[in-house]
Formats: sequence, C-alpha cells, structure tokens
Amino acid sequence: MEKHRSEKLPFKPRSRMLLLLGDQLIRDSGIAVFELVKNAYDADSPNANKQDLSTENIDPGAVIEMLDIEQPEKGMIIIEDSGTGMDWKTITEVWLEPGTDFRHKQFEKMERTPKYHRLPLGAKGIGRFASHKLGEKIKLITRKKDNPEIVVEIDWNDFKEKRYLEDYPVLIVERDPQHFTDDSTGTRIEISGLREKWTRGMVRDLHRAVMSICSPFRGPGEFKVKLSIKPDLGWTEHLLEISDVLEKALFRASCILDGKKMIYDYEFRPLQGMDRVDGRKFMNKEMFLNVDLKYDDETGRDPSIGMLYADFYIFDLDPRIMDLGISDKKGFKQFLSENGGIRVYRDGIRVYDYGEPGNDWLNLGGARVNDPSVRISNNIVIGAVALKSEESTGLLEKTNREGFVENRSTERFREVVKFALQQIVEERNIDKDRIRKAYSKAKQKEPVLDDLNQLRFELEKRGIIEDLGIYLDRIENQFRDVRDRLMTAAGAGLSLSVVIHEVEKGIGELNKAVDRDVSIEQVKSMAEHLYELIEGLTYLIRKSGVTNEKASVLIKQALFNTEYRLRYHNARSINGLEIGCSDFSARCTRRLIIACLMNLIDNAIYWLDNKGAEEKKVYIGTSQSFKAGPAIVVADNGPGFADPPEYLVQPFFTRKPDGMGLGLHLASEVMKIQGGRLEFPEKGDIDIPEIFGGAVVALVFGGVK
Repeated sequence: MEKHRSEKLPFKPRSRMLLLLGDQLIRDSGIAVFELVKNAYDADSPNANKQDLSTENIDPGAVIEMLDIEQPEKGMIIIEDSGTGMDWKTITEVWLEPGTDFRHKQFEKMERTPKYHRLPLGAKGIGRFASHKLGEKIKLITRKKDNPEIVVEIDWNDFKEKRYLEDYPVLIVERDPQHFTDDSTGTRIEISGLREKWTRGMVRDLHRAVMSICSPFRGPGEFKVKLSIKPDLGWTEHLLEISDVLEKALFRASCILDGKKMIYDYEFRPLQGMDRVDGRKFMNKEMFLNVDLKYDDETGRDPSIGMLYADFYIFDLDPRIMDLGISDKKGFKQFLSENGGIRVYRDGIRVYDYGEPGNDWLNLGGARVNDPSVRISNNIVIGAVALKSEESTGLLEKTNREGFVENRSTERFREVVKFALQQIVEERNIDKDRIRKAYSKAKQKEPVLDDLNQLRFELEKRGIIEDLGIYLDRIENQFRDVRDRLMTAAGAGLSLSVVIHEVEKGIGELNKAVDRDVSIEQVKSMAEHLYELIEGLTYLIRKSGVTNEKASVLIKQALFNTEYRLRYHNARSINGLEIGCSDFSARCTRRLIIACLMNLIDNAIYWLDNKGAEEKKVYIGTSQSFKAGPAIVVADNGPGFADPPEYLVQPFFTRKPDGMGLGLHLASEVMKIQGGRLEFPEKGDIDIPEIFGGAVVALVFGGVK
C-alpha cells in the first residue's frame, strides 16, 4: 500500500499576482496616479524639485509630467517629489515586499513625518503596483539624505514569462547622485510603454482627478499637485479651475463639528450684477448636533470619527441668475455636473470615491425628491469634509481605495455630515426665496382672491365686515365659478386638436378595416372602441364638480383618449400602474385633470417627433415622493426641458414654432385650483424607469385619501 505524504509547504505566489494587484485593485488611471502621488505625501514632500515651476507661484508636493501620451510606444508618465526618499534598506525590505505593514505600523504608533507631521495614508503596501495600470515599464530613482542614489528598473512583461515571483529577481543599483544632486532628496518614477493611447477626454478626466486630490479650502501649506503635459496639445484648455468656480458660489459656509456642537459661519454673496438683493453674513452660530453619536467622556467626541471640518459652496443654476454674473454658463454648468459633490479628505488628502459622479453617498438626490425646491443636488454644491487620522480610527479605507468600509462609524460620519449640510441648506433657502422674489417675473399673489382677502382684512379692522362680508362671499363664489368654467373651456380648447386627431384616426382605422374585408365582429369591435373614445372625450366638456377620483382611472382615460394619436406617431405608452406604481384617490375635477394629462402627452409626442427618436416612449404613472402629496407623473425619453420651471408655466411662453404657450400654464393653474401644484422634477428626483430621462412633469395633489 502506497504511503501517504505529509509536508509543510509554503505558498508559492505566481508572478502574475503583482499584475493582478495593479489591474484589478486599481479602478482607472486617475486612481493609479492618486496612489503614486500618495507616496509623495507619505514621503514628507514639501514641493516639486522642478526649477521651471518657480515662476508659477505654486508649491506642489508632487509633479506629474505626461510626455507624448498620444503615442503609447514612445509616451512616458513621470511622477516626482522632493520628499525624504528611500535608502537601500527601505527599498529592499519595504518597497520590494508586497503587502508590507511598514506604513500600517507607523499609523498604529501615530508616528508622524519629521518635517510636516503627517500620518501615513498608505497602509496596505500595494499602492506601488498602480504603475502597472499606467505602463509596462517602470524606472524608479530615489535618494535619502546623506545616502547614494538608488535606481530600480522593472519590466512588467517579464512577470508574465516567469512562473513564480522568486524566478524574477529585480536589479537594484546604487550609484553616485546623478538626478538628485547636491543635498536634494526625493523619488522619481518614470513609466513608459503606456498601456493605452491617451485621448483628450482621458487627459481632461485625469486633470480633474488630480486637481481634486487635495482639498481646495484649507489655505496655504496644504499638499498640492502640479500636472504638466508635453507637447501641449491644448487638451486642458478652458478647463475651469476650482478657485474660479468657487468665486461664483452664492452661498458659502464653513463648519466645525465637535462632539455635540456644530459651529458654523455662513455668507450669501450676490453676484456682481445682482443689485436687487443685499448679501447676508454671520459667524460662529452654534447649535446642538442632533445626531446619535457615541461620545467619549473625556473628549466629548465620538472617538471613531473625531472632530470634523466642512466647507460648502452652493450655486444657483437658474439662467436668469447666471446671466447676472457668469459669462460661460455652459462651461460653468458642465464643470459643476462633472465636479460637483461633497468630497472627503483625511489629513489633507482625498478619500475616494466620495464626491465622484455616480456616488451620491449623502443621498442628496434621494432627499431632494421630498421637495425639490428646497433641497440641493450634487450638481449645485462643491464641498469638502476634513478628518484627522488619529481621531477617525473607526473609519477604515477599503482595500480598493474607494471609500470607507461600511460600519457603524461610517453611518455616524454620514449622518453628521448630512445634518450639517441640511442646516446650511436651510440658510440658503432663506436667501434663495429673497432672490426669487427680487428677480421673478411672476406675480407673488393669486389675482382677485388675494385682493379680496386683503379687502376683508381692511373691513375687519374698520368693524364693518358684517355689513359687507356677504357681498364679498358672493363675489368670490361667482369668480371661482367663472374661473373654473373658463379654465375648463381653455383646457378643452387646447385639447381640441387632440380630439380631432383621435376621432380622425379612429375613422381612418375603420375605413382601412372595411377595405381589407375584415370580419364584421372586428369592425364592430373597432366601432365600439371609437364610440367609447368619443364618450371619454366628452368628459372634457361636461360640467362636473369636485369628486374623489382614482389616479388609475384618470390615467387610463387619458391614455385611452390619446391611443390613436400615440399609435399614429409610433410612440409607445407605458402605464406605471401596470408595472408597480401604487394607486391613490384625490379630490379633483375629473375633466380638468384628464385635459391636463392629454395635453402633457401631446407635448411629449411633439418633442419626441422633434427629437427624431427611433424609439419614442411616453410614461404616465404615479409617485409618492413629493412631500406635498402623491402625484401623477408624465415623462418621455425626448430631449427634456431647456428652460427653468418659472419660465415653463408663464403664459404664452413656448418653444414650439406654432405653439400657443398655454398648456403648461393652464396645467399649473388647474393644479392650484385642485389644491395642488405642478412640479418639474429632475432626473433622479423620483423613481421612474431609467429610460425616461427627457421631460418629466408631475401633477402633485393635496388632501388625498
């Protein structure tokens, strides 16, 4: 019988393991550069060792040079710092050991760098392999004070040919200083054999990523990065710098979140052309931090997150407001769209992926659906939250460098930041209301009815309301009746073209059926459908009062009334009630709501045709996301609105060449009569199918059951 074996054997890591670390743990080029720049931070680098930067009045901690990057075979990326550098022992016992705990031990001991007193950001021992994400070859030149210069060259392709890591020894050369001469120290990494051809878009994305590595709010002395591209292809031209954009923020705040207290400064700073409203400013406002935290008895702080500092810059993208002080409105909006959000910095260096597009870590979009007019979204705020490493030990960075591990400390951190931001948003809303009142073209009162109320108030003050009040009541009732009748007539008039199309196409369908000699049963069915259609359309002219109506019934009738028109324009309708939307009942005037819905569907059809979309779709469903009450939502996959809501509901405002400009205005007035309002939620504000990223209109009801 064969004897069984028993041995203790070591793991034999494959050479390709190092390639996988670079490929799969580093998401993209921006993160790869970020990891290499963090090495400069940990190396106590105060400024760049580049003489040609001295005239630019900057003090970067690392310089990134990109040479001939549009040609991968000859291109090169260089990252250089003037930090402490490395000696032979550090290279051989730390740098060459994947997964080393060298930085981790420094952090555990709270061992800071000697010159700038920084705690290490790197702790996993894998950041150096980010270079493989960028190129096939790496040359490292480094020098520590009073030591020779060391050169290490690696061709990552050799790791593909060798089976095990131990089969590919790395050549390390010690030499007299040739690059870091005199008393200079630091590290230079040259990456060649680029793995991809860089494009204009990639360079611009990298520029934005590099510019966002360090907090822009903390003032002088912070670690900074300089990006240089040669030859200059003009790919970074016209990119707005963060400082230029921050100057255009109307609402600004700085906060200290210390234990149970929040102390903040706030300023509303009008743009240069805003002469109708005064600025507002205060400092050191203090309030209780109403968040469930775990407090340390000695420090009074949550030991897992420590003291936080936050800066918020909030913008107003209303075209009328931007006209008063922003020249490049398109570029400004695009910059905020790509760079807006709340970022997180620990010891002055950014913690990805917070604040990146698509990472709504504070759920600003989700909160905004409750009331879009008083909430903010990521595309109108630039913010930074600063942490200290020694105080935020409960916040652990993920291995892939994209955020903190989700735990109770992370939840507390998120809640604290959300609370602070909400206080600033409330301050902003005060000034936003002042701006709207100063610059809105719409009247701030309801015609006739507000005047009657003012008259009642004056009569009460004079003690004669009992004599004249009955007449005011009659005037109000008669006005409401006339207004409702005229509104019905106007709504029906706007729907007339829809009615004509529906009946005309219905008769056309019948004619075609007869010509095709279809069965009498099918012709009868089509005739009954046309009769039901016309019967449904009569709701638009019938006199009816306010009744309880189910949203599902209103939606079904509106879709039925526009069925032929949708079919004629090859547009597909989707009823949200059939894909999971919840139903509700609301007191309303049935004919007015159906007329509104038909006009909204008609608008959608027009703009879908105008866009020339191959697949035209119209959605009508319900939403429970509005604070004021449930809503019926009409959306499409067209181009969306080009103007702010304030303009859209103005009478006679239209972008249709032959339009009257009354549809949305009447819809808004109709919803006011119903005790509701017309809303224009932005993409992501409410839960509708992703494809419907065009125009979205919501009829929001109050007093529902």
